Amino acid sequence: MARPTFPLLASPTRADGLSVTGLAAGAFAAALAVACGAFGAHALSGIGEQRLGFWTTAAHYHFIAAFGMLAEGLRQRTRWTVKSPTTAFALSIALFSGSLYAMALGAPRWFGAITPLGGVSLIVGFVWLGLRALKN
Repeated sequence: MARPTFPLLASPTRADGLSVTGLAAGAFAAALAVACGAFGAHALSGIGEQRLGFWTTAAHYHFIAAFGMLAEGLRQRTRWTVKSPTTAFALSIALFSGSLYAMALGAPRWFGAITPLGGVSLIVGFVWLGLRALKN
């Protein structure tokens, strides 16, 4: 039985088998992480040490998740589906980095309760990536 794919997430595969969508998602996520880091360093210097620390941590882990997405895109030989480590990495960017970016920009401190969910998602993504690598 064929694995279900989702049209918006369908990943064109090159002749050498590399997943174009996985690589593109990782590359764009990494570019955004660099842009967010630069924005924090240059435009947010006056927001206070704690809030700038939130931003710096968010950008750091955003980049780590993007690296995981790139690794999965390179490893992947099939279409990207929701059942992919890339999904866990994208979720970690949204939950972990997103909650910290929001707090750095003034969101309530309870957003910090969301952050660990993103951390778990990042760990799951890397473990999932490792298990898939061993399986293949």
